[in-house]
Amino acid sequence: MSNNVRNIYVITIFPELINNFTSFGIVQKGQDKSLIKIKTINLRDYSDNNGYVDDKPYGGGPGMVFQAQPLINATRYVKSKLEKCKCIYLSPQGQKINQEIIKQTAENDDLIIIAGRYEGVDQRFIDLEVDEEWSVGDYVLSGGEIAACVIIDAVARMVPGVLGHSDSNKEESFENGFLEYPHYTRPEIVENLSVPKVLLSGDHQKIKEWRMKQAILVTSNKRSDLIKKKLS
Repeated sequence: MSNNVRNIYVITIFPELINNFTSFGIVQKGQDKSLIKIKTINLRDYSDNNGYVDDKPYGGGPGMVFQAQPLINATRYVKSKLEKCKCIYLSPQGQKINQEIIKQTAENDDLIIIAGRYEGVDQRFIDLEVDEEWSVGDYVLSGGEIAACVIIDAVARMVPGVLGHSDSNKEESFENGFLEYPHYTRPEIVENLSVPKVLLSGDHQKIKEWRMKQAILVTSNKRSDLIKKKLS
């Protein structure tokens, strides 16, 4: 496959969840432009036991666990299709992703995303095939498909050419370490609240300076941890 295309494969038991999401908006536009390719792999197609891909956990306990072998088989099939890729297992135990990780991924890595369910996956699959474990936050979801959609959307918009304007992702939140500045549009007055005069001035340098100050102020008020990180 072309090195100019960012490939993302999602291994899941519910491929329709991913396919429905990727049929709209920026992600679909990126695919239409052949800048990003997203494919789903139905894990059940790689089962040796009539479509069963899970079983009870050794040692007892609630729920079911994805078996290692179907995951291994599916992952190795995808790896055979890609020259270079990173296999990601979505897990609450993984590192919390941020804009820096997303940007590096969009620039460098094709992805295989494992969307887990139930109580998790057999550890031996992780030991054998997974490069990194990622988390989208400190909470638990019913499955990895929603988290996979989050990653797909975030990566897609960072692939050059996917967004309509080349500067669209350069001034967004987290891109420069700060949250984004406030936005305003017509009309000039809404219930006695006016657009800041500087934005109507036409002075691009002053507008740029105002936006930078506002970004710092918003970040300081809402995410002081980002300010501390910036200064460390």
